[in-house]
Amino acid sequence: MDDATFQNALTGVKVPILVLDQKWHRLFAISGKPDDVKALEVEVNELLALQGKLNEELKTLKKVKANLMANIMENMQGAEHKDQTTEEVKNLDDDKRLMEETNAKIDEDNDALLDAQERLAEKNQALMMATMQFTYNKLRLNSDEIRQISEWIADVRVKLKKNIIKKQNREINNKEIYGYMHDIFGKEVVDLFDVRYDEEGRLIIGEVKEEAAS
Repeated sequence: MDDATFQNALTGVKVPILVLDQKWHRLFAISGKPDDVKALEVEVNELLALQGKLNEELKTLKKVKANLMANIMENMQGAEHKDQTTEEVKNLDDDKRLMEETNAKIDEDNDALLDAQERLAEKNQALMMATMQFTYNKLRLNSDEIRQISEWIADVRVKLKKNIIKKQNREINNKEIYGYMHDIFGKEVVDLFDVRYDEEGRLIIGEVKEEAAS
């Protein structure tokens, strides 16, 4: 199945972040991850790290913004009741400047976060495609091997059944020959050839004894 077919089949499917799912890693437990999957995994992990960094930075910036806003409001309220000193004016101006810088940094980080999220979704989608291609091919390869092994087993079963029947026939024939030898030549002559059955019912054929030659 080609990428276009996969892409069409998976359009609109919500994909979880694969590298965070231990079951996804287990897909490659036997064969290992192919190079394209490894490369995409690295990119996804880097984007996850960047996303985490930006989120933490935004949390800090929002706290800074809240503190600055409180300072500004306090200074502005104080200005209504008394004349502001040069230092108070400077502090208010500094807070306003820092607020502008903080807002600009927040906007910058929000834009970077949105970009990181879009790239993460894109790379995660590509990782899913590579994973699906790998697993699809693996399933097909396994199925081919299962079919071949099944055919081999069926062939062996037929041969095994034939050989079991052949073995049983040979055992019956041996018993008949052994019995005829006893009937025709007698036990003493048969013993000279050290032909006997053991306790488990197996036929034992030894060496011809010296008495048999005389």
